[in-house]
Amino acid sequence: MPYNRHQLKRFARQMRNNPTDAEQALWQHIRKGQLDGHRFMRQHVIDNAIVDFACPTSKLAIELDGGQHDQNRHADALRTQRVNQSGYKVIRFWNNQVLTNTESVIHEIRQALSETNTTPYPIDTVPFAQPKQPNPKNPPKIPRIPIQTKQPHPHR
Repeated sequence: MPYNRHQLKRFARQMRNNPTDAEQALWQHIRKGQLDGHRFMRQHVIDNAIVDFACPTSKLAIELDGGQHDQNRHADALRTQRVNQSGYKVIRFWNNQVLTNTESVIHEIRQALSETNTTPYPIDTVPFAQPKQPNPKNPPKIPRIPIQTKQPHPHR
């Protein structure tokens, strides 16, 4: 069933606030450009799907699958196809794999990133929230501070 973008974003936010153990473990290794400068986002909306992690500059999506995904293989295949059609490569890992063999998971993610032929942001220039530029039509209000003048000494 297709959802509207607003519904998907709200659901993604809820999922970000309640990550699985495997999502938390992997996030500690790939957040803030730690993985060779590639910036990942959690629970990212792509087309009509929410992927666990996405690197928009490299067009790489990472999905972590728990036991419920073993029964929903057809639905997962359709989601993967939809995300692929949006230009992303999807790689999947089992939750258990992330929790017990994190180093090999990180190695596979690095391998997939190297195959995308994109240059990551240098870690010190990853574009996080930039300060707002002043609007000339609506300048910021500067608080008025009363200037104290020196009063003459009363006995002079």
